[in-house]
Amino acid sequence: MELERLIERCAGLDVHKASVTACVRIPGDADARVAHTQTFATTTRGLIGLHDWLASFNITVVGMESTSVFWKPVYYMLEDDFECWLLNARHLHNVPGRKTDVADAAWICQMVEHGLVRPSFVPPPPIRDLRNLTRYRKAQIQERTREGQRLEKVLQDAGVKLSSVASKVLGVSGRAMLEALVSGTHDPEVLADLARGVLRRKIPALQEALEGRFRAHHALMVSQMLAHIDYLDEAVETLSAEIERLIAPFSEKVQLLCTIPGVDRRSAEMILAEIGPDMQRFRTHRHLASWAAICPGNNESAGKHQSGRTRNGSKWLRSGLVQCAKAAARSKGTYLASQYARLKGRRGHGKATVAVAHSILVACYYILLRNQPYTDLGPDYLLTRDSTDAHKARLVRQLERMGHKVTLEPVAA
Repeated sequence: MELERLIERCAGLDVHKASVTACVRIPGDADARVAHTQTFATTTRGLIGLHDWLASFNITVVGMESTSVFWKPVYYMLEDDFECWLLNARHLHNVPGRKTDVADAAWICQMVEHGLVRPSFVPPPPIRDLRNLTRYRKAQIQERTREGQRLEKVLQDAGVKLSSVASKVLGVSGRAMLEALVSGTHDPEVLADLARGVLRRKIPALQEALEGRFRAHHALMVSQMLAHIDYLDEAVETLSAEIERLIAPFSEKVQLLCTIPGVDRRSAEMILAEIGPDMQRFRTHRHLASWAAICPGNNESAGKHQSGRTRNGSKWLRSGLVQCAKAAARSKGTYLASQYARLKGRRGHGKATVAVAHSILVACYYILLRNQPYTDLGPDYLLTRDSTDAHKARLVRQLERMGHKVTLEPVAA
């Protein structure tokens, strides 16, 4: 049976680091299909040649596999003049034992021709730049956290128990003590006297904690780590300033996203950079949740449902939403906190957190779609959404199953 042809003039690209193999399929004589294949370099000159070669066949749709980051220069060169489809590599498995660059390009072309694959979401250039900055800032923040952990290990090696007394080792007081240690001051009383604010109430405990075996070796390590932390702090500030400049046209949307419990400005910037400001790209909130892989997966065979674990999506969006969900779970008097508490007892912390992250993503969809702030349903919504009589009957049945006889009497107001 011949598959229905949806695209008359299409191309498939098998992209590699140094080369890209292109296959085009165009109409021939007597309703036949003619295929042409050619290989190009991935340099700018080679990609210009690829562009002109595709244009000579009047190609309308170009499909390519998302190979690492090598697809980006190819996609960016062609996106202005062709409809480019970035395809998930897991959807393009060819027949085993027949894998060559030419065969892969022809296979991709045929999949596009018959509409057997769906293009991935690629945001416009301004959002791509914003996404690069937010991801790199997140990486620098994570590196700063790791450097702080390394610093703590060096202090423990030196017998300095500063973290057992001060909640923030890199706070104002802790930083002054560390710099004094590096400069050669080892007297616990002098070091403890550098405490500021409420930490001065713990001076006796600080004197005991700062009495260690801090040697020149530790001083060298700590000085380098403090310098690295200062560099990372400066890098985060520079990136944040650039992000604020690029996101200025969407500042209203950022403010709307910040109305969601657990979502601060950095999280709102990350969400906007990952999913974009235009929700018309996703038909419903379900399509957005499926694209982000923040929803149960489908795994059914012979009428039996197997594990519904979530699929792999954007790690940046997922980690950011999970972080927001954990903050929302600690909020007071909100729907998201009550949703987390309701699910945690039955499903556990991890699944409850992902469920709250899904709710936050759905809220983001409608906030960006309607340009309206978040409206909280209240902590009692999950209890009051059903009728009161049904709720009472359910509680009575539970008590009767436990062996109790229940009689309900209304209490006067």
